[in-house]
Amino acid sequence: MSIPFKRVAAATLLAFAFGASAQTPATGTLDKIKTSGKVVLGVREASPPMAYMLGAGDKYVGYHVELCERVLKDIAPTARLEYMAVTAQNTIPLVQNGTLDIGCGPTTNNTARQQQVAFALTTYVSEVRMATKVDSGITTLDQLAGRNVSASTGTTAVQLLRKRERAQNVSYNTMLGKDHLESFLLMESGRADAFVLDDNLLAGIIANSKNPGAYRIVGDALGSEPIALLFRKDDPAFKTAVDDSLRRMMKSGDLEKIYTKWFVAAIPPKNTSLNLPMSAALKQLMLDPNDKPLEAYAK
Repeated sequence: MSIPFKRVAAATLLAFAFGASAQTPATGTLDKIKTSGKVVLGVREASPPMAYMLGAGDKYVGYHVELCERVLKDIAPTARLEYMAVTAQNTIPLVQNGTLDIGCGPTTNNTARQQQVAFALTTYVSEVRMATKVDSGITTLDQLAGRNVSASTGTTAVQLLRKRERAQNVSYNTMLGKDHLESFLLMESGRADAFVLDDNLLAGIIANSKNPGAYRIVGDALGSEPIALLFRKDDPAFKTAVDDSLRRMMKSGDLEKIYTKWFVAAIPPKNTSLNLPMSAALKQLMLDPNDKPLEAYAK
């Protein structure tokens, strides 16, 4: 049975994460779960379709939340599941000190983070791509040369566009929005010909727009980032258990079914579809799973 974990004030979370008690527990995670009878899952409140909250804080859903639940049912079938809402900033410290047993949000696996925590096998590959209007005729990055392209300030999309300008000797008129919605508005209003961002975020914005059918995600990926569940670094037995469970789901086809449920079928609360079929990169990872960091994906 799953029950919601009581909300913890931000100050308390920070005290847990950065205070004197923030030390790695000596007990292995599987032993800790057996002794306590529960597992604490770190989830996000607003990162659909990966992890998000429905209703008044009593239910967390999403692709990575369901994967976590399935894995834990497999490796700790009698344990009670408790959910703690976390942020991108405090997830890793809370995993390190044992407050969280597993992080179920959309966290990128990179070499710097691998020094702090361990990552499971990659279960999502976020690709930076572009959204365009269906009637624009634009389907490739090459067609953007000399055109207006919107991107959000501070995102990797901006860096990747500049990198491609240098590599391909092309020029884009990059228009920066202060956030994703403003960047989308630049394209929606016709001031920009394309909007560049992570594909899952693009899909979510399009699905919630006034006219979702008017836009599509096209073109090759400018860059890719591996996303994975995470847990303590010094606990190889727990990593093996989680990875083996994920491998079984990949081999049986269950993971692809869960992916389809959250990225292709209609999802709550608006019952709209992100219409984001599994990428070639993720399909390959289902056949040959690994936990390689972001740097291995660099072009």
